[in-house]
Amino acid sequence: MHEAFTLTTPALLFSAISLIFLAYTNRFVTYTGVVRNLHKQYVESPSTVLKGQIFNLRKRLYLIRTMQILGVASLFLCVITMFLIFVGQTLIAAYIFGAALLLLCASLAVSIWEIQISVKALELHLSNMED
Repeated sequence: MHEAFTLTTPALLFSAISLIFLAYTNRFVTYTGVVRNLHKQYVESPSTVLKGQIFNLRKRLYLIRTMQILGVASLFLCVITMFLIFVGQTLIAAYIFGAALLLLCASLAVSIWEIQISVKALELHLSNMED
């Protein structure tokens, strides 16, 4: 089983993690613009609806931070895995790589959670326009 475990195995995750980070960063940048707009609106005319949106956005920002931290940790463990393979410690490398995969899965799970919260926020906007 471990004979097929080479330096290229953890290296395969590098491009996937890079693409995921790009998506996470795009979300974060978009939210910074939304936060600035909400802040301006709240300063001009505070309301409970804006407070709810701010609370929702804060939660989503924390989730994005968690997604990014888990992704960075996954990438870090992939690098450690590559080093361990390089020095001939393939068994330990396999366990570290498994942990990297679990962290990546956790990052993706948090991403799904954040998407669900975002959809709920958009549904509130849409229902507000329908009323």
